[in-house]
Parts: sequence; C-alpha cells; structure tokens
Amino acid sequence: MTTKVHALVDALGNGLRLALPLGQHADSPQLPGLLAAAPGAVVADSADDTNAVLAAVALTEAEPVIPPKVSRKQQRAYDANRYADRNKVERFFGRLKEARGFATRYQKTAISFLAVAHLLAAIDWMRYCPHTLGQGWGW
Repeated sequence: MTTKVHALVDALGNGLRLALPLGQHADSPQLPGLLAAAPGAVVADSADDTNAVLAAVALTEAEPVIPPKVSRKQQRAYDANRYADRNKVERFFGRLKEARGFATRYQKTAISFLAVAHLLAAIDWMRYCPHTLGQGWGW
C-alpha cells in the first residue's frame, strides 16, 4: 500500500483537515480539497506551484506563500518569512509519527490508515491544546 497523508494545519500547528489520496497520484491536486477551511494564508512548497493550485488559493481569498518553480517564466514574489512557518506541518507529522503503528503503516486498508491518522490528530490537538499549556491530560 502506497499512501500519503496531506494535512492542513492552523497557525499553531494543530491539524485541521487530513486527506488520503491514491498512492500513484501527484501531491498538488490534493490542495484544493484541503482549502475548504478558508485559511488566511496557504504555505506550501514549490511542488504546489501550479496554475490550478494558485487559482484555488485565489478562490479562498488566501495569500499564496508558495515559492515559484525555477522553470516558471514569470517569477512571483512570496513572503520568505511566512514560508518559514512551513515547518509547523512537518512538526505535526513528526508528532503523529511518534505512534509506531502510524509511522510504519500497520493498517492494511487505506480507510483504516486514515482513521488512525484522524485519531492521532485529535489526540495531538488535545495534548498540545494552547489552553492546557503543556499541562498534560489532567487526569
């Protein structure tokens, strides 16, 4: 099973939406489906610098913080300081991969793998909720 999980996180790095495409599909077609949450800015890597993605970001009236591909004829400007926040998505996935079953993909079906990803994202949200300020579970 080849699976990729795509995530939309908020400014604090909490997971908002998860998507699981088919393994043989490219990454950039997944972004418009994740944008239903209407973010203020979309921070993505240069692989997502396609006209379709930029049009989907424009429909949500969000700021595209996507560095242009070097092969693009007309280079666009982007906020490099905001692009540094892309690490929050990587840290979100790092926290999810602390669960061994998720990191090694023990689940046999894609739907059960996505269910585990949603469960871990919910636990991550509760664990790192800004209201608890790292006080743990409170049990």
